[in-house]
Amino acid sequence: MSLLVLGINHKTATVDLREKVAFSPQQLQDALNQLKEKQVVQSGVIVSTCNRTEIYCEIDHPSPGTVVDWLQDFHHLDSDTLLPCLYTHHDQAAAQHLMRVACGLDSLVLGEPQILGQVKQAYAESVDNDAINGALERLFHKTFTVAKRVRTETDIGGNAVSVAFAACSLARQIFESLETSTALLVGAGETIELVAKHLYEHKCKNIIVANRTRERAKPFADAFGAEIISLEEIPEHMHKADIVISSTAAPLPIIGKGMVEKAIKARRHQPMLLIDIAVPRDIEEEVGDLNDAYLYTVDDLHSIVERNREQRKAAAVQAEAIVDEESYSFMTWMRSRDAVDSIKQYRAHSEALKDELLSKSLQSLASGADPAKVVAELSNKLTNKLIHAPTQAMQEAARNGDERTLETLRQSLGLDPLK
Repeated sequence: MSLLVLGINHKTATVDLREKVAFSPQQLQDALNQLKEKQVVQSGVIVSTCNRTEIYCEIDHPSPGTVVDWLQDFHHLDSDTLLPCLYTHHDQAAAQHLMRVACGLDSLVLGEPQILGQVKQAYAESVDNDAINGALERLFHKTFTVAKRVRTETDIGGNAVSVAFAACSLARQIFESLETSTALLVGAGETIELVAKHLYEHKCKNIIVANRTRERAKPFADAFGAEIISLEEIPEHMHKADIVISSTAAPLPIIGKGMVEKAIKARRHQPMLLIDIAVPRDIEEEVGDLNDAYLYTVDDLHSIVERNREQRKAAAVQAEAIVDEESYSFMTWMRSRDAVDSIKQYRAHSEALKDELLSKSLQSLASGADPAKVVAELSNKLTNKLIHAPTQAMQEAARNGDERTLETLRQSLGLDPLK
């Protein structure tokens, strides 16, 4: 048996091709059933995200050709389109790749945690469809343990490396708990949506979204239970906000010094964090001069992000060392499994020889033969049969001048090393 990873990702393929090779939730069950029923693989898991599609499998031959052909047929792609973008990994390299993926070491954003959940979901789908067993199943369990170890022993996921996450991290540093804080988010673009997601994940349930059009903000506001207001209503709600994060395409500031000053008075000078992600700015620079108002711009966030990227790179070195160690450990187990099968076979063969000769000896004794002669014959024949195959193997190695094999055979038989 051989482990194989075959796939494409954001490094090897365009978005257009990744879309064509991706498996929708509706396709996934059919794909897993095909892999199993057509005996393309012995065991398989399909990981399909916006940045990668990968097939992890156990096959009874080292060539990936059958899996490649199946993938092309399933998605109706020609080899000229697909093959230049495919990569494959075998055995230890396959185990290492899965561990790197699950730990976020192969992600577009180094150390991002979402991929681990996606890998776990892919594994669960395979379990539900009875498509995984044996060494591959053990590899996935091992991988989840490795990912936990990497998160525990390194700081790979501890620092914000996106502007949205950096904004959320700042809020968490200033306010003891986001659970009792209110956040006012100005705008409804992708960055603000990510900010809302991060805040919600950190238990900030009081979110107000201000946007020029309510319709644009409604989908993600509904997802996070946020209140929607218009830009004109901001002054009426500003005093409620402990955190204000703004990212619009407005040509002029939306939030002025006077507006914030009134809000702080209404708040009885409780501190307010304001983060301006927009370019041009949404919040007047003079707001930073106010007592109890803490203003950060996109430049401040970028410097935090860059510093954190460097810290993640350092943590990644530690994580890679853990992955190397654990993938080697897994392959040691794989090789030992092969030895177990060989030992079982050797033991069964020896037991069969013993039973055959013992049966003949018992028949001789029952016929009245001399017991001493029967026992001597039994021991001689058993010895000769047991040493026959090793003797032939040593003679063959000696004839071929294969000293390495000869030494291995001697060692396995408990003989002293050649001098």
